[in-house]
Amino acid sequence: MITKTEITAATLAAALALLVVPLSAEEMGGPKPGKEKCYGVSLKGQNDCAAGHGTSCAGTSKVDYDATIWKYVPKGTCETIKTPTGTGSLTPGKS
Repeated sequence: MITKTEITAATLAAALALLVVPLSAEEMGGPKPGKEKCYGVSLKGQNDCAAGHGTSCAGTSKVDYDATIWKYVPKGTCETIKTPTGTGSLTPGKS
């Protein structure tokens, strides 16, 4: 017979095991093949991970086209993307 304590211990062990599973570079916001970081082109809530000031990870930006926040775009297209505030940039600007 399985006791309540054994079930609780097994559940806790499974939950802790999930915390130590290593994440891939893509899941952690690392470089993506064929993509580049483009600043100033993302819409509110559509930024990629570790984006910039006031954000903690993907989808946390609060304004459209913030020059300090980036989004992955196909390599070679960033500076051709037109927004109401100008074009995309490969380097962060001032917000």
